[in-house]
Order: sequence, then structure tokens, then C-alpha cells
Amino acid sequence: MSEQQQRAPDVIGNDWRNWGRRLVTYIAQTRSTLVQQNGDENAADDGTIMWDRENLWPVISRSGVWRQIVIANGVAHLEITTDQTAAATNTAYPLTFTIMPGSVGVSLGTPASRIVFAEGGAYTLSFTAQTSSSSGSTVNFWFWPRLNGVDIADSGMQNTLHQNGATMIVSRTQIFNVNAGDYLEAYWATDSTNGSLQHHAANAFAPATPASTLAISRINA
Repeated sequence: MSEQQQRAPDVIGNDWRNWGRRLVTYIAQTRSTLVQQNGDENAADDGTIMWDRENLWPVISRSGVWRQIVIANGVAHLEITTDQTAAATNTAYPLTFTIMPGSVGVSLGTPASRIVFAEGGAYTLSFTAQTSSSSGSTVNFWFWPRLNGVDIADSGMQNTLHQNGATMIVSRTQIFNVNAGDYLEAYWATDSTNGSLQHHAANAFAPATPASTLAISRINA
């Protein structure tokens, strides 16, 4: 490409339409487009970027392997803004969240307790729940995730409240590996119907407090 082609065209005179046409031509000649990957390209040289036509994402060669470049997808913030109660003790109940605006690559399935991932990869999930007791006796709570309907081993949490009116925030951040189309659910249980997950409305000096929140972010493919 000549030096003249590398520079954006200058405005000459008052003919803006002519300059606009020359600018469009310049952009068409100089824009960078990723080479389409057909499947037989060699990844021997590190740092080559291509577009994977089959999976519809960019890839980069590293250590002899084509690796996906994670683009902005797989981010979500979910909330529950109503009290959650248990109709029966020692019974697993799924939590049904609402996805907040700005979430991408994550959706609610059927039933709505299912959190569905559009793309596979490793995701960081940060969970919180505000437990509350209306009993003077000990009340226990349990929380755990299920992936595709199956409990995840060694993933549970338990906390205990001992006083009427007591409240405690339960939280955990954990990494999950999922495939495209997998779904995750958050479950809870309590050994007393006096135990619940409580939300609180906003007041004059503080915003509202959700009963539960879940933040999701994809960290790699």
C-alpha cells in the first residue's frame, strides 16, 4: 500500500461529498478483517489470530493449539427481591432469580429456576442469601448448586441462627466448568418453617436488600 493510501484523505475545498466518497474508499482498503479459519490451519506459530467459522468466535494460536479468545459474553447479575419461605422442613427448594439488565450470554430456562449458559467455559459464580429466623430455637439452613439437575459434590453451605429476629448473610464464590446449553440451579432447605430468606425495602438512607443475589462472569472458554 502506498504512503498516500495509508493516510486518511484530506479535505480539499468545499466538496464534502467527494471527500466522503474518498473516505469510504480509504476505510474499505485499510480496515482489518480476520482471516477465516477452515479447520486445517497450522497453529505452530504463536500469536496468529483467526476467525473460527464453525463456532463463530476468534481464536489465537498458542503452543500448537488454537484457543478461543473470550469476547464479551457470559456475564449476568441476578436477584430475588421477595421473601422466600419453605412449605416443608428438610426439603430442597430451587431459587428462581430475575436477570437484571445488561446480562449477556446467560438466560432463564424452563422452569425459570434454570440458569442457562449460551457458551461453554469456566465461570465464576458469586452467591449470597440473607437468612432470617422468627424462632427462638436453633434454625439451620442449607444451600447448594445443581448442574443439569445433579447435585455438585462438596458444594454445599450450611449456617445456623439461634435467636428470634436473627439475620445472617451467607455467601460463596466458586468456579464452574460448563458446556454450551448447560443449566445451573441454586437450591436451599431449612429444618424449620420459621427460617426464611428475607428481602428488605429501601429506606431513607439505604437501598433495598435482596433476599438472594447471583453474579456470573465467564473467565475463559
